[in-house]
Order: sequence, then structure tokens, then C-alpha cells
Amino acid sequence: MTHVNASKLVPSAYQALIDLEGAVRAAAEKAELDPHIIDLVKIRASQLNGCAFCLRMHTREAIEKGESSDRLAVIAAWWESQYFSPEEQAALAIAERTTDMAASRHLPELDSSALTDEQVAVVVWVTVAINAWNRVAVSSHYPVHP
Repeated sequence: MTHVNASKLVPSAYQALIDLEGAVRAAAEKAELDPHIIDLVKIRASQLNGCAFCLRMHTREAIEKGESSDRLAVIAAWWESQYFSPEEQAALAIAERTTDMAASRHLPELDSSALTDEQVAVVVWVTVAINAWNRVAVSSHYPVHP
């Protein structure tokens, strides 16, 4: 398969993703969704999708906002730790189920009442957006250098 940079070759679609990201960000602010939850969702979905580019970017952003290395170290098994609040657990479960519905069957049922309906909807959209970004970055082979 030929490797192409989908972002550059179809700039109108790339711009639509940027616009989606802006709409999701505005909805998150309106729903008063904690920005740390958004970072966790983006990191976890990027792990599931194997997107090194987005993992590096969103992990760095989370660290800049004060996220701990301990929490980042266990996010891949978040349900097995006590590091995450009920709100964060609910958001991570939504992210897993939205990213890989079949593989997420192992997850325990969580009380989604930790988030408002509007926040649940925003987490779904955050996940949809990062999944789209992951797929563009992976298929376009965005470089990830040390």
C-alpha cells in the first residue's frame, strides 16, 4: 500500500476534523467536563488505536496540565487501579466502548451517573474525534521521533 498524507491531500476533510475538534471543545466547556478527563480519554483511545503520534502529543499535554506519571503509567489498566475518580472511570469506560466495542466486554459495569447526560454525550464526541485523528495519523504515518 502506498503511504500518503491524507491530511495534505484532502485538506477540506482535515479542516472538517479541526472544526469538529473545536465544536467538541466548546461542548466540553459548556458541559463543564474536567479537561483532565478529556486528556485521559484521548490518551486511552490513542493507546487502543496504536497511534504513537497522538499518544505522545496528548501525554505531553496532560503532563503540562499537571497529570501524574503514576496515573499515566496505569491508564491502560485503569479499571484495576484506584487512581481514577468515578467520573474519570465512567469517561474511560465510554472511551473504551466507543473505540473498540467488541474488546471492551471485559470491562466492569460502571455507574454512569457520575457524569451528566450532557457530559456523557461530550465524552462520546471526544472519543469519536480522537478516533478519527488516530486513524488519519496512523494511516498517514505521521512521524514520531525522539
